[in-house]
Formats: sequence, structure tokens, C-alpha cells
Amino acid sequence: MQLDLLRRPTGRGGWRPGAGRPRGCKVAHGRRLRFAARFPLHVTLRVLADVPSLRRHGPLRIVQRAVERFGHRSDFRIIEYSVIGNHVHLIVEASDAEALARGMHRFEVSLARRLNRYFERRGTFFADRYHSRILRTPREVRNALRYVLSNFRQHEAERGERLARDWIDPFSSAYWFDGWRDPVRLRERRQRELLDVPCPTASATVWLMTTGWKRWGPLAFDELGGAATRR
Repeated sequence: MQLDLLRRPTGRGGWRPGAGRPRGCKVAHGRRLRFAARFPLHVTLRVLADVPSLRRHGPLRIVQRAVERFGHRSDFRIIEYSVIGNHVHLIVEASDAEALARGMHRFEVSLARRLNRYFERRGTFFADRYHSRILRTPREVRNALRYVLSNFRQHEAERGERLARDWIDPFSSAYWFDGWRDPVRLRERRQRELLDVPCPTASATVWLMTTGWKRWGPLAFDELGGAATRR
């Protein structure tokens, strides 16, 4: 701070007060995150403000193809997803920090290129690096699954809109999720279109995803709540 007071901007570029990343900015960098392979992660990708809503058929198919293409590696797997208007949620497994960084880089680059083409735009697509959260307990994993698969329902509830109790989000992997308390019923046209789409996600392999979270019981379609909390 004292050094900054002694320096003066030249007006010709270079150093100036307040330049650089704001202090305290919490941006997740996959290569810096350290975790054990037995822990899944909740990952969020946000797009720039000028990008149109992703909740339409074209962007959804692009996301599904990217999940299928890049989310089935031995060291990086995309287990669940949901596409909201300006962001994408993922539940992933990764063998280590480097595998997470590589897997997300491939996934982001592919999405940005193809979604830019779809929207007939150029340049940066995502607002910043992805944000990732380690899920260490069965309760955290269950909460994250509920949060991701019911995220659009949560947004609608906050707007005062109520969806049918057995409604599932066709812009997510909810149709293929096998942890629902009740059978899935596809009532809407957009939901029935999923019948012709092969499951794009990878199968879970770590205990917390295959078995651990189920100790807290299956998910209800209309179960709402905030982000995962540790218990």
C-alpha cells in the first residue's frame, strides 16, 4: 500500500491505481484446488451478460453432446447437469486437480466455440473460470444433487411460480437420474423429446455418488432447498 502511494500513473499505460484483479475476488481455479478422488464436485459455469438464454433446444443439444464427448474419461466424468438461463451446473468426478482442470478446459472450449456459432457471436463466452465445490459427505452430495436437478424449480419458486409436483426439468439430466423417490412421468412435449436422446452423462463410480448419499433417502421431485451444506 505504501509503495502504491509513492508511485504515480504515467498516463501511457502500465501501472495505475486499482489495476488488476480486485482483491478478494473469489474465482475458482481448478489447478489450485486439491481434493481426493473419492470426493465428487459441484461445478458452475456462468456466461456473459450479453449471451441469450441457454434454455432452448439448440444450446441444450450442444451441452448434451459436450457432456457425452468430454465427460466420459477415466479421470474426469460428468455425472449430472442442468442448464439454466445464464449458467450450467455440473456434478463431476475427477481423479485430481489436474484432471479436473483439463476436463473442464476441454468442456468449456467446446461449449464456447459451438454456442458462439449457434448465437452468431464471437469472443469470450463464459463470464469467468468455473466455480467448483468439493462434496465431502453423503449429506453434501445429496444436497448438491437436489440443488442441481431441481435448480430451475427453485428459481421458479423464488419468482412465485409453482410447478407440478412430479415435474422434472427437461434441461437437466433428471430424466436419467435413478435416485428419485417416484417414477418419472414425461408429460410435456419437451420432456418427451428426451425419449429419443441417449443418456449423455457418465455413470458414477465413487462411493459417495453410488451409495453414500442414498443413506439420506431418495429425492422427491418437488424437494427444494439451498446449496449443499455439510452434515
